[in-house]
Amino acid sequence: MNRMRLLAILAGAALALATAACGGGDNANANANANRAANVNANANANVNANANANANARNWNMSREEYNKNESSYRAEAKGKGETIGQDLEDGWIHFKVRGALAAASDVPSTGISVDVEKKVVTLRGTVVTKEQKAKAEKAAHVDGVAKVVDKLEVKPTGPNTNAGNANANAHGAANKKG
Repeated sequence: MNRMRLLAILAGAALALATAACGGGDNANANANANRAANVNANANANVNANANANANARNWNMSREEYNKNESSYRAEAKGKGETIGQDLEDGWIHFKVRGALAAASDVPSTGISVDVEKKVVTLRGTVVTKEQKAKAEKAAHVDGVAKVVDKLEVKPTGPNTNAGNANANAHGAANKKG
């Protein structure tokens, strides 16, 4: 089946569904189902974040500097693999490790969505968090011993149900009622 024919079939199916959804009480049911699905997705995302944080917390973040020095090259390689940068100064690697540990230990901070760069004792946080409170907690956690400055480049991007879906259904329903 060629691409144009497939697109035409999909467009027809979408139009049929939109028309059916505008049939009075059915629209409320469709919205309720959409809301349930959005809530399930939000819960699944929360579980993934909680599991990721639990895994991040599994590392021994309280190791001594001597223990860290034994495996410093592997920690630097791990950071590089995540797209993070660590300066050449030995202290930068230790600061990176301690900031990662502080983020993993901070409650309600998704440490997996945050990148940590360290250069000349200056920590730069990049990535996204869901709330302003998480952003503030992450910045506070990054102020570990030895840090000269924290540059916060985190973006707040709330997640959750798509409220525009309900508006689109209401608009389609209203438009269909005006036509017919």
